[in-house]
Amino acid sequence: MSITTAQVQDALKSVIDPNTGRDFLATKSARNIKVAGDDVSLDIELGYPAKSQIDGLRSAVIAALKAIPGAGNVSANVYVKIASHAVQRGVKPLANVKNIIAIASGKGGVGKSTTAANLALALAAEGATVGVLDADIYGPSQPQMLGITGRPDSPDGKTMDPMIGHGIQANSIGFMIDAETPMVWRGPMVTQALDQLLHQTNWRELDYLIVDMPPGTGDIQLTLAQKVPVTGAVIVTTPQDIALLDARKGLKMFEKVGIPILGVVENMSMHICSNCGHMEHIFGSGGGEKMAKDYGIELLGSLPLDIGIREQTDTGKPTVVSDPEGMIAGIYKTIARKVAVKIADSMKDMTGKFPNIVISKNT
Repeated sequence: MSITTAQVQDALKSVIDPNTGRDFLATKSARNIKVAGDDVSLDIELGYPAKSQIDGLRSAVIAALKAIPGAGNVSANVYVKIASHAVQRGVKPLANVKNIIAIASGKGGVGKSTTAANLALALAAEGATVGVLDADIYGPSQPQMLGITGRPDSPDGKTMDPMIGHGIQANSIGFMIDAETPMVWRGPMVTQALDQLLHQTNWRELDYLIVDMPPGTGDIQLTLAQKVPVTGAVIVTTPQDIALLDARKGLKMFEKVGIPILGVVENMSMHICSNCGHMEHIFGSGGGEKMAKDYGIELLGSLPLDIGIREQTDTGKPTVVSDPEGMIAGIYKTIARKVAVKIADSMKDMTGKFPNIVISKNT
């Protein structure tokens, strides 16, 4: 007696994707299910980068299907297809960029740029094509963090090719000025500079563009949030009350312009002594978790106050590439995967799906 499609679907319901917390039928990831006698084949389409996850997911699916009584040959093709997702209303999506993620903080000094660099590298490590836009015009730090020197090439005198560091495409005002040159610019000039960096860079088919936002919630940040087509925002904070006050303001700013909040990252959550191993919450504890709970969003992860994170970014080799198998790199990778899954679950961009309607008068 041949097995049925219903049996295959029931078996798939028992396989939970640990990254989404749901089975592959609920996420509509199972596709092209084919049953030929006792043999079964199907595709599993993941909407998030998952290079390190594919083998495990494939094995789990095959094991569940082989457990069907009478099952013969079983094959499962697990692959990744990252789609473009909707941005805030009234803002046109960027060509060659599927999703833009804003990394923001209410104030400086909380590790926002370090988080942006490591999340970009973590997404790239999972197989995504990633870019970083350093939107902090007054204090650009991505060139040093990504270990990139030199100036962008301009093939036509109007646009710029992105710089490359650790496989990441990047652009920053820091590539065009001397390191010690202060940016004594007023708001409109800063906004125009960012607009040029965003729209005049020849981004090459990016799955994700990470935007390292300037700190704060003033006119410049609000203008950027209104003009840059953002899929979602990540708020970076530290546990102490003063940082959380400003982080909440940043969160509310994105809410006002209709940008989804993907979650909160808490930096400097605790300090572990490198000599004795004693752990201490220098800046308090539970702040990021409480903020996430208050606003109904997710605490994506908490990172320790660790000298290695600072040393690695200062030398142009952030943690994810310096120590890819280490504990802290693992935290960054988990945060990046959560962000990508949340984007995959969000509304897809359908602006390119609708045909043009032409009304003609019959004669």
